[in-house]
Amino acid sequence: MACRPILLGLMMKKLENIVFLVARILMPILFITAGWGKLTGYAGTQQYMQSMGVPGFFLPLVILLELGGGLAILFGFLTRFTSWFIAGFTLLTALIFHSDFSNEVNQIMFMKNLTIIGGFLMLAVTGPGAFSIDRLLGKKW
Repeated sequence: MACRPILLGLMMKKLENIVFLVARILMPILFITAGWGKLTGYAGTQQYMQSMGVPGFFLPLVILLELGGGLAILFGFLTRFTSWFIAGFTLLTALIFHSDFSNEVNQIMFMKNLTIIGGFLMLAVTGPGAFSIDRLLGKKW
């Protein structure tokens, strides 16, 4: 009977690592596609940013964070570090682009961003799980 809790614990740990992998695949999809879209539609994105009061020279950093950071999360590389940056970036995005609460779409986008922030904060604290480059390198960054 003592083997059952141990076996259950091992099964749960394996499931946990699979769930971390699935989460790391799902979470950055939005950022990777948004970063790619900004890269391919650079001029239009830069104009939109400027119309919202954000200097266009920030666009390369945004692309680097969305596309590069998204890929880093996907592969579990620099996971904790990158998660903190993406969470902060997502908060700034919510405050700058989605704070017109008289618009229902902006309300939903703001809440979506808060949800995303929660996921990345969780990832920043827990790390990437077993199936990651971080784990292969033995790093907890």
